[in-house]
Amino acid sequence: MTAMERSPGGSEEHRPTPAAGSPPGSPADDYDRVAEAASAVVIKRYSSSFGLATRLLAEPVRTHVRNVYAMVRVADEVVDAPRPDGTRAHQARVLDALEADVRSAMTSGHSANLVVHAFGRTARTCGIDRSLVDPFFASMRTDLFRGEHDEESFARYVYGSAEVVGLMCLRAFLAGQPDADATYDRLTPGARRLGAAFQKVNFLRDIAADDGDLGRHYFPGLDPTYLDDRTRDLLLADIEADLDAAAAAIPQLPAGCRSAVLLAHGLFAELCVRLRATPAERIRTERVRVPGPTKARVVARTLVRGSR
Repeated sequence: MTAMERSPGGSEEHRPTPAAGSPPGSPADDYDRVAEAASAVVIKRYSSSFGLATRLLAEPVRTHVRNVYAMVRVADEVVDAPRPDGTRAHQARVLDALEADVRSAMTSGHSANLVVHAFGRTARTCGIDRSLVDPFFASMRTDLFRGEHDEESFARYVYGSAEVVGLMCLRAFLAGQPDADATYDRLTPGARRLGAAFQKVNFLRDIAADDGDLGRHYFPGLDPTYLDDRTRDLLLADIEADLDAAAAAIPQLPAGCRSAVLLAHGLFAELCVRLRATPAERIRTERVRVPGPTKARVVARTLVRGSR
């Protein structure tokens, strides 16, 4: 286990104060709703698959998960979409400022940044603390200054960039549920494995862009130029093991969350199938996608399973 893999509960000093609701119709309530709408725009613009899955979540979990996604996506774009005239030093300063704002909003429940404001309220309501947020920003910072990974740094990066996001979503799923902390501890391994699987699938499907545009090699010891079918299959076997482990935990989630998580799992499992059927030489040059009609079939299959 890496140094970033701290106890999910965090220390008392890091635990956010529970959020107080704004009076309906008040200026504060209006601002809260606008902030949530801004987060919904982020997920709609940046993620078709994850956005589709969140539609199956019951409220208020749907809004909380969108707020989590929007914050982590904004941070990701700070490091992945630099301004044409910017520098890495400037990106680092922007990321530092974003992290400081997020930490403040987790304490106060307020920010002038709409996405951060929405996340801060969600963090306070759901019990998302700095033991999850700090490793996330550490991984984002890694993207600015490290282009290759060894086994240790890869595990640390995947934990901070993806597994903790799964744990943030798990906190949202369980908010207000009986015995939430005990259930969170029991489901933590599955949530981490699902987050890791999603991240590693994205590393494989984005290997051309990460190498050519961003100069990053995520998989330890792999030069993307020499990706072959055997290596592709080894990587997919590891991802599929994560997906299998995560699948075993999904039935233990609250009923209002299961279909959404099943759909996200199903979409990424379908992506694995397509990656395995795609020659490595094509993966090295183009991004593999799940076509719309296939997504529709996965949605239908998920709804049938969820109704049983």
